[in-house]
Amino acid sequence: MALPELNDDIVRSMSVGAVFSDFGGKINSLDFHRTADLLVTASDDDSVRLYDIASAKLLKTTYHKKHGADRICFTHHPSSVICSSKHNLDAHGECLRYLSMYDNRCLRYFKGHKERVVSLCMSPVNDGFMSGSLDHSVRMWDLRVNACQGILHLRGRPTVAYDQQGLVFAVAMEGGAIKLFDSRSYDKGPFDTFLVGGDTAEVCDIKFSNDGKSMLLTTTNNHVYLLDAYNGEKRSGFSMDSSPNATMEATFTPDGQYVLSERHSGYFVCQIVTEVECLNLLPGSGDGNIHAWNISNEPNKVACMDSYIGVPSCLKWAPRRVMFAAAASSVLTFWIPNDAKPAPET
Repeated sequence: MALPELNDDIVRSMSVGAVFSDFGGKINSLDFHRTADLLVTASDDDSVRLYDIASAKLLKTTYHKKHGADRICFTHHPSSVICSSKHNLDAHGECLRYLSMYDNRCLRYFKGHKERVVSLCMSPVNDGFMSGSLDHSVRMWDLRVNACQGILHLRGRPTVAYDQQGLVFAVAMEGGAIKLFDSRSYDKGPFDTFLVGGDTAEVCDIKFSNDGKSMLLTTTNNHVYLLDAYNGEKRSGFSMDSSPNATMEATFTPDGQYVLSERHSGYFVCQIVTEVECLNLLPGSGDGNIHAWNISNEPNKVACMDSYIGVPSCLKWAPRRVMFAAAASSVLTFWIPNDAKPAPET
């Protein structure tokens, strides 16, 4: 049964609908397919796991002992993924692999990065994808060929994201700099650059909202910024508890009206256009709760949900369902409205 558009009551009603706790190591990343009801995970036990999110069932597990499994994202095909390597980067140079989950085959290796890939993003419109590495480079690839199609040399740890139309991609780096490129002519350099003032930490995640109006920027010192995607102005900021060697993730709902984040602490600061005044201060907690904010107008906190699994390091909302997934350490949870099992389509 289809649900109406998301509203505060639906977001408040989200609760754990399924728990998967059989991982043999930390879950490093997860991704939803854009059109199929599928989720994929990569974890420190060298496994890649495929789930049916409509029935909350594990469909397949493959193991990759030689290379490991770190960052992962779906291609356009529902049984194919791109996975970054965690082991033997110096020995083999095979930093990225194009994998078939259907028959557990590696369809193609991609060589080029000299250090671990920390950001991975598939184009929503073609066979191109991007990777950002600790070797301070962003590389452009095509699933159909082994060779790197382009490279950007940057400072610090780069993080990459396409907008939902695939026309623009963003590269974020240390010092709060975000560079926007035309996907068709990135070799001409960025057409715009934003500076998130006051935060010089490296960026660990960046996302565009589906409507293209907003961006979420997460830094390694546990700050999350909501930005206007057109001019880079800071709409709000989430200040989190710091935790050594921990990375966070925040996520938009598909309609772009809500933001979910974990481990909120300290303050939620709303900054409008050129005004630098604090409009709203809300105390939070550092206990691993998942917090939801309505950002349609002035950002407003609407829910605080106990994650039950500790501090989530992976958090994403499904593109076609009233559902999100959260992972902490070696436990994966699916969240749905507490009156809907399985999660219905929007």
